[in-house]
Amino acid sequence: MKHRAERATVSRCAHPAGLPLPACSMHVTRGGCCGVSATIARLSPPSRTESPSMNQEEQVPQVRPPAAPVDAEETSVQKLERLGIRGILWQLARDGQLIDVRCEMPQCYCFRGRRYFDPRSARSDWEPTADHYPRLKIHGGHLTPDNVRLAHRLCNRRDYTWRKKINALLGKRMSLEEIAEKLNAEKVPTIHGTARWTAASVRKAFVS
Repeated sequence: MKHRAERATVSRCAHPAGLPLPACSMHVTRGGCCGVSATIARLSPPSRTESPSMNQEEQVPQVRPPAAPVDAEETSVQKLERLGIRGILWQLARDGQLIDVRCEMPQCYCFRGRRYFDPRSARSDWEPTADHYPRLKIHGGHLTPDNVRLAHRLCNRRDYTWRKKINALLGKRMSLEEIAEKLNAEKVPTIHGTARWTAASVRKAFVS
């Protein structure tokens, strides 16, 4: 019995324009049919030019925007200007004679630290002030570059009270013990970290 071999014909795909083509523009058909079996379609490898199934957003890694640059630290001049300070302290900073805006008193009482200051407009205990040092104003000292230091208002006031009182009592030839007793009797605030005036704390306050 003769078997009639079916002849496979090769024809160019006649799909309408705009429809997706098979993997190859030439495919095997039977009787001119251009349908490709599901099995062949599944097994056919994707074209090298075919895009992967994931969308474009998934293919391209997300690029994070660059981090904002960290602002440079304020200079002494900028910080004083922000606090509303001019005059001799600003002049010192401008001339490079004040490089750190911090309370320079031997005893600082600010609970937020030596470098914290309220603006001058706040009129608080922690606003910056210029202290006559080492020569007191009552002794003829002036706010000049060689006779000034930066302080909190409260720290400056207490230091001035000690120095003024102790200087006057030393001028009366009173001993340090006697001066301590008098300061305690007048309830003059003590230096930082002490509860009562002693001869040692009087001397420390005087030479600071």
